[in-house]
Amino acid sequence: MEQVRIGVIGTGRMGQNHCRVFSNMRHAKFVGVCDVNGDLGKEIARKYEVSYFRDVDSLIENVDAVSICTPTPQHYELVMRCLDRNVHVMVEKPFTETLEQARALKEAAESKRKLVVQVGHIEKFNPTFIELRKVLEGMTILAMNFNRLSPFQGSNVDVDVVLDLMIHDIGLVVDLFEAEPISMDAYGLSVFSDTIDHGLAVLRYDPGLLVSLTASRVTEQKVRGINVTSKEAYIEADLLNKNISVHRRTLGDYVNHKNSGVKYRQESLIERIVVPAMEPLFLELQDFVNCVIENKTPQVTAADGYNALRFVLLLRDKILETMKVQ
Repeated sequence: MEQVRIGVIGTGRMGQNHCRVFSNMRHAKFVGVCDVNGDLGKEIARKYEVSYFRDVDSLIENVDAVSICTPTPQHYELVMRCLDRNVHVMVEKPFTETLEQARALKEAAESKRKLVVQVGHIEKFNPTFIELRKVLEGMTILAMNFNRLSPFQGSNVDVDVVLDLMIHDIGLVVDLFEAEPISMDAYGLSVFSDTIDHGLAVLRYDPGLLVSLTASRVTEQKVRGINVTSKEAYIEADLLNKNISVHRRTLGDYVNHKNSGVKYRQESLIERIVVPAMEPLFLELQDFVNCVIENKTPQVTAADGYNALRFVLLLRDKILETMKVQ
């Protein structure tokens, strides 16, 4: 297979981004879109000069693979329908609405080993995170702090901040650490809605590793950051602005410039890591297409989507236990 015939189900904000990327991807043949909002679906179809399909089954009959970018409650039924018709699936996060649905899809995907099922945990494809993993190789990590902050205006209020934002970083934690945490504490606040708008989680791993995650939609500054404390260095990774700084310890010796007579004490060394200027969504969808063509396992499998959802639902339940949601 040299080209994958692809359709997009759901043409909201994220679905439109999928359309844009697929329309410019070399090994993808963008066939068409399907959306319950006919006017919007037809508008997007005209924009990219593809077909508009009124129902999902009609789209599925004409493609090899689909991107599912609908609201989460629709994911289970749509993914299962695609698998039943032997169509490869890329589905946005959260994987499903419930853990039971995610488990059923994971088992269905495992039984259909020739089909690619990829879950849209896009931050795993963020070039900053990819470079951060390289920097951390061989280091003894002591603590990691994940911060994902946004203003309330423009936030997705269909779900709480844990399922909307914290799940991104949970996906990264699951990717970084295979072991289960030995303890988890989580707290939250309702500020502008009747659900969780600000959440904090602290995970303790054995031996001696602390991971904290803050997700908020009540801050005026948009932040996407990971800070790492290791025995060897302190690392700051900005996922939004695509840069990494590594602060390394030195001996603190005095440096004497003979020509100028200036002496100063060098207390630390800061390294600036070059991060490639690549769009995470392009890398993610390119991985999906390549896996379909080459019959490979995607970087984020149905099992990964299940594990991330299991983790995030546990944290959400702990938060709800410690707060009073009106």
